[in-house]
Amino acid sequence: MERKAFMDEDFLLDTQDAKTLYHKYAENMPIIDYHCHIDPREIAEDKQYTSITELWLGGDHYKWRLMRQCGFGEELVTGNADDRERFRAWAATLEQAVGSPLYHWSHLELQRYFDCRLPINMANADEIYDKCNEVLKSGKLTARSIIEQSKVKVVGTTDDPCDSLEWHKKLAADKSFDCKVIPTFRPDKVLLIEGCKFADYIAKLGESAGIAIDSFESLKKALADRMDFFAEMGCRSSDQSTVVFPCVRMDEAKVDEVFRRGLNGGKVTEEERLGYITEVMLFLGENYARHGWVMQLHFGVARNSNTKMFNKVGRDTGFDRIHSDAPIESLAAFLDELDKNDSLPKTVLYSLDPSMNSALDVLAKCFNEEGVRGKVQHGAAWWFCDNQGGMRDHLRSLCEQGVLGTFIGMLTDSRCMLSYTRHEYFRRILCSFIGRLSDNGEVYFDEEVLGRIVKNVSFDNAMEFFGLK
Repeated sequence: MERKAFMDEDFLLDTQDAKTLYHKYAENMPIIDYHCHIDPREIAEDKQYTSITELWLGGDHYKWRLMRQCGFGEELVTGNADDRERFRAWAATLEQAVGSPLYHWSHLELQRYFDCRLPINMANADEIYDKCNEVLKSGKLTARSIIEQSKVKVVGTTDDPCDSLEWHKKLAADKSFDCKVIPTFRPDKVLLIEGCKFADYIAKLGESAGIAIDSFESLKKALADRMDFFAEMGCRSSDQSTVVFPCVRMDEAKVDEVFRRGLNGGKVTEEERLGYITEVMLFLGENYARHGWVMQLHFGVARNSNTKMFNKVGRDTGFDRIHSDAPIESLAAFLDELDKNDSLPKTVLYSLDPSMNSALDVLAKCFNEEGVRGKVQHGAAWWFCDNQGGMRDHLRSLCEQGVLGTFIGMLTDSRCMLSYTRHEYFRRILCSFIGRLSDNGEVYFDEEVLGRIVKNVSFDNAMEFFGLK
């Protein structure tokens, strides 16, 4: 049997139906990147990148993990080694990482943005490095041109409630740029009542809102003020990340006492911490519903598992992992508490533990609203799951327990400006998945119906779900 061409136009499209669906209905669809970690300043200033090393290795802990596994020292991973040497180290890593999504993503980025089809390996490292840098130095591949070339219509950044959103203001006022860059409300630090920097953060939040925060009531007023400000700036969603979303109810007097104690550096028990998080999250959820925002919940991640490396290079550097104990019972109870009072916003659930796929798909279908398609969503395969196997498992569970046609599709969840090829990767897997069902006789191949599903999942559903139409 003849070997298939390496990552050609039919990459991952293993049936004729898959090829039809991708090339006719997915390939040219625009992108809504509703959750990412791109710095809006880079877009506002239309940053020009100095080298492919900066673009690929500047803040990508996915790549850093692989490089460390191949034995490269931190100077080449996150350090100040020569850019060419760092790129060579990445090329040496990637040629060993067959089957990794990074292998595919990197080659897609090389093909789409640099018109280079060379395989990334040590033999080609210098030629690829020089070719990419030549393109970057020409000024043809700046932050904005990458977004425009990728057909991105909306970018949802991740922003702290204290943020002034100055770069979003500048972008909103700039009529020369067609892509919407909107903030996402990310109040994680408000939940960290046991942290040593909690009081400093609450003081900063109070300054941003113009409110002296000395009670739970004043905390809620400050958060409401910031949510109003974010809404004025075009925010359409929130995002929270923690190990577990609890549902431990606490009366107002108790939560106020716990908050004041935490604010003053006093000890908070585990039960009190969970109760505080519950009451904050219920207040936030009610306000998200009031604003018509989507509530995104990321959970099941254990942070900073290597203490030595955390002390050396800090957080978000590649030492997080899947948490094995993120109970769904408390999450279900939390959603139910909001729903009891008709205060449950549209919600997206992301678990880092793929064993929760079926449980989350079933849970999501417990909460519905007339006129809202897929009110509670099991979000895209996330982080350690956004690979071929993870995406296919996610899609299979979604089909078996829910409705594929209401799914809001992919996101980058990335700090790298070139990561929009992850949408292409997902769309190819989506079309391959549906194409196999059709090819096996499991789904009737009505091109119009299946093509509409592909278009909706690729773009239109997210536009509707986040209220961007």
